[in-house]
Amino acid sequence: MFRMMRRFKQELLENECIEVLENEPRGIMAVHGDNGYPYAFPMNYIYIDGKLYFHCAKEGHKIDAISADNKVSFCIIDKGFKKEGDWALNIKSVIVFGKIKKIDNIKKKVEILRQLGLKYYPTAEDVEKEIDRFIEKVQILELEIDHMTGKLVNES
Repeated sequence: MFRMMRRFKQELLENECIEVLENEPRGIMAVHGDNGYPYAFPMNYIYIDGKLYFHCAKEGHKIDAISADNKVSFCIIDKGFKKEGDWALNIKSVIVFGKIKKIDNIKKKVEILRQLGLKYYPTAEDVEKEIDRFIEKVQILELEIDHMTGKLVNES
């Protein structure tokens, strides 16, 4: 169903892909947008137990697109590194394909928001304040991974 990676020698192992997912702060989600155009946008996320979680507003272009077609892709790249004495950047990228759904259960929403917040906010106290302020306005999305590939790319 999914294509095999053409440049298989650069393919990352599953644990290397998961390491990128666990350590990077954001990626780009792509959905089927309006009028047949793809719609891609940056998203903060958290990887928990083999799934990706996101937060967003309860309405708007991305929610409309997801409601129309829940198949998405999500691409993450790491900061990269340079080998000593080399000018070229080596970058690990991961692309996830899967189906996304809304999470409306309040207990699960708070749990995911707390973990997301702890990834990005300086203190747990700040996280709790933000949850209290925005819990009614936020939508949590869960991406169940159907397929994942990773690649180490050298810019030279």
